[in-house]
Amino acid sequence: MSIFDLIATLLVLTALFAFANHVVLRLPQTIGLLIVGLGASLLLVALQIAFPRIGLQETVTTYVRQIDFRATVLDGMLAFLLFAGAMQVDLTRLKSRALAVGSMATIGVLISTAIAGIGFWLIAGWTGLSVSLAWALVFGALISPTDPVAVLSTLKTVDVPDTLETDMSGESLFNDGVGVVVFTALLAIAAGSSGHGGEGGGSLSQVAELFLVEALGGALLGLVAGYAAFRMMRAIDDYPVEVLISLGLVAGTYALAGHLHMSGPIAVVVAGLLIGNRGPHHAFSDLTQRYMFGFWQLVDEILNAVLFLLIGLEVLVLRFDLSFGWAMGLAIPLVFLSRLVAVAVPVLTLSRFMPFMKGTIAILTWGGLRGGISIALALSIPETPEKSAILAATYAVVLFTIIVQGLTLKGVVLRFADCD
Repeated sequence: MSIFDLIATLLVLTALFAFANHVVLRLPQTIGLLIVGLGASLLLVALQIAFPRIGLQETVTTYVRQIDFRATVLDGMLAFLLFAGAMQVDLTRLKSRALAVGSMATIGVLISTAIAGIGFWLIAGWTGLSVSLAWALVFGALISPTDPVAVLSTLKTVDVPDTLETDMSGESLFNDGVGVVVFTALLAIAAGSSGHGGEGGGSLSQVAELFLVEALGGALLGLVAGYAAFRMMRAIDDYPVEVLISLGLVAGTYALAGHLHMSGPIAVVVAGLLIGNRGPHHAFSDLTQRYMFGFWQLVDEILNAVLFLLIGLEVLVLRFDLSFGWAMGLAIPLVFLSRLVAVAVPVLTLSRFMPFMKGTIAILTWGGLRGGISIALALSIPETPEKSAILAATYAVVLFTIIVQGLTLKGVVLRFADCD
């Protein structure tokens, strides 16, 4: 199939499944699409088992395999989804919660990486899987950051108090970029120690340097590029051109960050925060503001729908061994525990200096959804003996957090939050 055929097929399936969800399931669109896509995949597997001569599953799997999920997410959708999400965040509220958001997005990710990584190493040993500590920490890194796409799409369906919403959305936007940096560093160490194309183990100072260059460099790049685009938009009043400038800002900044070995996710988040908060007050006319935010909201909704459908269909490509069953099941409570500690430590420490809403720990823990980014990072691991087990555990955690936690988050908010 050509690239156009693949895109056409994806859009047709997304439209049909979205319609089916809206009419029959009536679930939040992204979660509904994931469930419908997963259900369709499992139905194909069942039909293949019942009627092996049809070969329908193999045909569909061949088409799905042509879609490079990792490249589609990390090198395609992610930049636009992060920018669209960042544009909707109130920068004033985010500044007031900067210490909490920053702590959870950095220290929290590191704590979660350590707990999930060491825990997965112990689980692998107990279940007879061959996963070294270095590769288990890679799993901890890719599963620790909450997925901004999943979190922000779920927040649209749940009435969360403003302070909590700022904490959740801000953390998910920034810990994604931090998580990718930590994953990159640990992947280099693991690949080097196992002889799979890495550059060597790397010292702690080298890892710290990589973190600083990628994270802080990405933030600086996003600030410079965002300000340049803002000045261009301010100089004109022509909404088609201004929307085009925003598209060029996202694509150009993300691509340049990759070439400069900086964090593209952090760069586009910073640029999105700048445009989304300064633009309406200093650069956009009322007409431009309506088209600009309307355009990026549509981009967000459409790409979200396609991404969650892809997550559901990806089960056709990911062939899981039955021996991974215990590891997949135990990875879910392990990641939940790592998330709980990663949230509780910063919140309890900072609660002496700043206020937190009632139920913050419970809601942030349960609202820590994982999504396509974790799967994409797992797929980017070289072909090592550990990859299959890591991928299986990642997919199990992603499905559980999106379907179970995503659908019950509203109940958790009503149970724990003090909305008065």
